[in-house]
Amino acid sequence: MPDVQTSTLEQDIAEARRVLGSRNLVFVGLMGAGKSAIGRLVAQMMDIPFVDSDHEIERVSRMSIAELFSAYGETEFRALEERVITRLLKTGPRVLSTGGGAFMNEATRARLLKSGLSVWLKADLDVLWMRVSKRDTRPLLKTENPRQTLSDLLDERYPVYALADVTVQSRDEVKETIAAETIAAIAQFKGGRSEAASR
Repeated sequence: MPDVQTSTLEQDIAEARRVLGSRNLVFVGLMGAGKSAIGRLVAQMMDIPFVDSDHEIERVSRMSIAELFSAYGETEFRALEERVITRLLKTGPRVLSTGGGAFMNEATRARLLKSGLSVWLKADLDVLWMRVSKRDTRPLLKTENPRQTLSDLLDERYPVYALADVTVQSRDEVKETIAAETIAAIAQFKGGRSEAASR
């Protein structure tokens, strides 16, 4: 007898690929939400390419994100980010993981909503802090009270991230579960916004 969970996942993958068509599947959310880790796994499961916009920015500029912030400031960085994401959106389907501030840029957000299918990986403050506090590489958290800064970013950005097509709860759970829930949410997407329910 076939494994019900496996056959359901296979059906979800087939339907998610149909829903996506030639568009890019774009992950948005705060730092630490798991956009790259979950995005890479979803790409693997759906058998489509994966690209991380931050890595692409570092590749074309030959500088790290932290160095770009330091040398040019956030405004210049966002302009570069917008150009890179615009170029990446021209080819699909693939999974695109974006930096935490990309969706906050009005022009970038409009482009993502128009030509991609956006997934907000939503996580609570404790989950995000547990993940980001392990590494000292986040330019926006180089403040006196980084946890408070993260909390402020959450308050400021969550209403905007909520404009994404699909919302999936990122939590302290194995990556495979979150990836499967993401694919199921895409498979169920009928236009309009949808929130994935944990199964």
